[in-house]
Amino acid sequence: MSTELKNNLIAPCGMNCGLCYAYLRAKNTCLGCRCENKNKIFCQKCIIKNCVLLAQTTSNLCYECSKYPCTRLKQLDKRYRLKYKMSMIENLDHINRFGLDNFVQKEAERWECPTCGGSLCVHKGYCLNCEIIISKCIRPLKPVKSSLNNQIDSQ
Repeated sequence: MSTELKNNLIAPCGMNCGLCYAYLRAKNTCLGCRCENKNKIFCQKCIIKNCVLLAQTTSNLCYECSKYPCTRLKQLDKRYRLKYKMSMIENLDHINRFGLDNFVQKEAERWECPTCGGSLCVHKGYCLNCEIIISKCIRPLKPVKSSLNNQIDSQ
């Protein structure tokens, strides 16, 4: 996959859409937050993606906004830090400091499954290709058993 395409997978909030379950799943996939998909209700309702101030930035990333980090981004960041052990604000700060290309390269290394080379899913906690469980979002532990797969999918 080209760097440009991977760069387009970084959402305005700093989420790497390439790690999102909606992007990685086999059916009814999402093409990422930067894709114009009028059929996806979630995208139409996203406060961050549709922010008037975001539209005034050159990068279309929240770190350039005069209100960065806004209340909505802080709430989203807190939820992701607690539930998925990743930070949108840290992602955006990294992009601001080192650039988008550097961030995409680091993300590719950080979230690559060491077993099959696929992308680890931040929302499910395992690689969707080979089903290796990840700890602290980036460290694989052991293969997922069928009953555990069903428990994770039902959550």
